[in-house]
Amino acid sequence: MKAWLSGLPREKADMMLLLLAAAMVLAPHALHLPPWLSAAAAALLLWRIVLTVRGRRQPPLAVLAPLALLGIAGVYASYDTLLGRDPGVALLALLLALKSLEMHGRRDIFVLVFLSFFLLLANFFHTQGILSAAWMLATVIVLLAALLSAQYGTLQPRLAQRLNLLGRMLALALPLAAVLFLALPRPGAPLWAAPHEGAQARTGLSDSMQPGAIASLAVSNEPVFTARFSTPLPPQEQLYWRGVVLGDFDGATWTRRGAGSAPASDSRIDIALEGPPSHYEVTLPANGQRRIFALDVPRSIERLPGNPYVVSSALEVLTIEPITSTVHYRVSSQPRYRLQASLSPAQQQPWLALPAGSNPRSVAWARALRGSGAQALAPAAAIAAVLDHFRRAPFRYTLQPPLLGKHGVDDFLFGTQAGFCEHYAGSFVVLMRAMGIPARVVTGYQGGLRNASDNSLTVRQSDAHAWSEVWLAGRGWVRVDPTSAVAPQRTERNLDAALPPAASPLTAWRALAGLDGGAHGALAAWRQQWQQAEHAWSNWVLDTTPQRQRAMLDGLKNMPAKKLALACAVLALLSAAAGALVWWRQARLGDPLDALYLQFCRQQAQRGYSRAPHEGPHGYAARLAAGKATPEAHAAIAQFLAIYATMKYGNANPDEQSRARRSLRHLLTQCR
Repeated sequence: MKAWLSGLPREKADMMLLLLAAAMVLAPHALHLPPWLSAAAAALLLWRIVLTVRGRRQPPLAVLAPLALLGIAGVYASYDTLLGRDPGVALLALLLALKSLEMHGRRDIFVLVFLSFFLLLANFFHTQGILSAAWMLATVIVLLAALLSAQYGTLQPRLAQRLNLLGRMLALALPLAAVLFLALPRPGAPLWAAPHEGAQARTGLSDSMQPGAIASLAVSNEPVFTARFSTPLPPQEQLYWRGVVLGDFDGATWTRRGAGSAPASDSRIDIALEGPPSHYEVTLPANGQRRIFALDVPRSIERLPGNPYVVSSALEVLTIEPITSTVHYRVSSQPRYRLQASLSPAQQQPWLALPAGSNPRSVAWARALRGSGAQALAPAAAIAAVLDHFRRAPFRYTLQPPLLGKHGVDDFLFGTQAGFCEHYAGSFVVLMRAMGIPARVVTGYQGGLRNASDNSLTVRQSDAHAWSEVWLAGRGWVRVDPTSAVAPQRTERNLDAALPPAASPLTAWRALAGLDGGAHGALAAWRQQWQQAEHAWSNWVLDTTPQRQRAMLDGLKNMPAKKLALACAVLALLSAAAGALVWWRQARLGDPLDALYLQFCRQQAQRGYSRAPHEGPHGYAARLAAGKATPEAHAAIAQFLAIYATMKYGNANPDEQSRARRSLRHLLTQCR
């Protein structure tokens, strides 16, 4: 392949480099564009490659114009509009691919390169991770190499030399970029995080739950948030990240009480806190939702600048506006508490309601299990009896439970007996309410991937979980996780440990190699290191908000005068040293060709033939030819000065200059 490319003519090789850059620009967008548009862009670039290799003419405007109109119509059909962020990016991708078939001069190359830069920047709309940044940096280098190639005339250095030049240019630009990144004022949120028409929240917890809702999240390893603890990490069984409290049930779907209305904050929450708290800082990326996560139960949560939150009586934390940029907030949580230990009958009633005629078999079984009158089980005993039933009956914990009918709880408890956490939590609450015990469903996340190196947890969508809360007189709302009765590994370790292993011939090998994804496997260790790097990237690069920028500058402003003067002096000395080093290198090295000529002149001056200030190489050669020397020395002197004059004043390419310098060094030894 390399030999084939090196054998191409200059114009074709430059065009292939430009098309490679365009393909690298379009590649990340293929994940977000309509499939037909990605295929069309690839076909157009391939068409241009074939035309370039075979030396064929580009298609005329009569062919390109209908293709452009057809593509615009396709974009309109895919998005129902030509305005907005996503349709705009799709049109740019289409125009970039079409522009590759309509380049007749240097100006068209510049248009294609600048359009590529704009489309490359649009990739930030979708991702800003480390791998994406690395790919974009590589694409920028190839684009600049293509742009640099268009600037050269007939003489052009090799691709390796052009890339070396670009590397040096980027190295010189990086310090200035770092200064601008830290000091230049910025908007309140990145432009690529701004809301756009039709924007929707990303996949995550919602204000409703039905069978399959949590299981659909559990197959995703997408990070949700990271928590870095300043106190010891709590035990795994205490890592319940509270999200949504669901109290309304229609027989099939659980919904949040008051869903669809603006979040309201209760003026007073009856809660008693016990034991030592846990302190940590949460980094929550933009998700388009209004939910703030904290460990059960939050004692205090730092306010978010420009987006206040409210707390419901069920300790749900909701922001006023959707979260459209990464936020950081410090939290103090109390693992031991008593929430609303005294509720009046009227306050208990919403947590006892069941739809009439729904799941009759479950309701009847629950009432029979508890009994009535003097023989009725106490609430704590009734809870223990239901959990014991879950343990003894052949219930299974699975991500792929069978479908349920109209009376879903009946079908689950007495038919399929296979489900995920939402099945167990929802059916448990139905049984509790049928027994006259106030209960509700809570959805959130349980556990997290531990990283001992920085005392942090990374919570992923696969940690999504549903559990129950029951109200007991004098104790308030008490967490009960019925899933742990069926699959205790879920809360003691993680989801992977709770699910049965999938049959695969690679299972034994993966376990032997430590790649089985377990908590102590090699894959888990690599994933922890990678997530730590991503967290640092997000914390120090993506999340440098105006508030953090001002805090950093305020720190410099409040620095003692002597320390600030010392820091400025050190910075000035380093800058002067760097400048002196560059000047010294240039002065020492200079032009290698001139250095050889100067060495030659000194050599001849020792023989008594100093070069006059007005003499050029040809005049100097004529005078030396009349001097005394052996025939071999005369021939070497004449050849040396002839090569020097040709290289100095001719149009030699870099390869020819390199060969000439080697010849001059060899001749210099024969000119004595």
